[in-house]
Amino acid sequence: MNIDFEKMGGLVPAIIQDADTRQVLMLGFMNQEAYDKTLLTGKVTFWSRSRQTLWTKGETSGNYLDLVSMAADCDNDTLLVRVHPHGPTCHTGTDTCWGEENSASPLQFLAELQDFIEKRKHDMPEGSYTTSLFSKGINKIAQKVGEEALETVIEATNGTPEHLVYEASDLLYHLIVMLTEKGLRIEDIADELHRRHNPEWDKQRRQAKAKGTME
Repeated sequence: MNIDFEKMGGLVPAIIQDADTRQVLMLGFMNQEAYDKTLLTGKVTFWSRSRQTLWTKGETSGNYLDLVSMAADCDNDTLLVRVHPHGPTCHTGTDTCWGEENSASPLQFLAELQDFIEKRKHDMPEGSYTTSLFSKGINKIAQKVGEEALETVIEATNGTPEHLVYEASDLLYHLIVMLTEKGLRIEDIADELHRRHNPEWDKQRRQAKAKGTME
């Protein structure tokens, strides 16, 4: 990266973001030396404007920020630093310097799960249940989705909430396997639902259907 340190007198803002939750944790400043040390050690290092010295986040508290990636903005004068934090980031003891809780939504795991399933499809390791599904092909996968859907319905009508969650989890897992086999992502489903959430969606759908009928 060609970072413009000179625009702000040798410093650039460094926005620190949790690589997993995407929560912004803090804002610091780096000069060339801090940037180089961060890359060298894998621990985020800043330039302290008050003390006029380098400081590695966590060197006294143990709450290090492990570097995942760094990217410059379009003007090459601001850094987005993605990290894995060890403990709270703020010196006050809060997760972020804005007093916010840094926790991932369980929904984010669905994308991680599909990443894992896609890797299984690529590697096809022996002894893996997911591998066995992909080896049987789309017809068997679709059949399994149908079976899990039926079991979910049965639990919804005659079972307990705990068993319903269990069967619905099986259904969702096999649905993601089927999506993966067809080259689709769970995000495609989210995009479609988001599109339908538009109040104009049903009106547009009916207009398109009527146009197709007339043609």
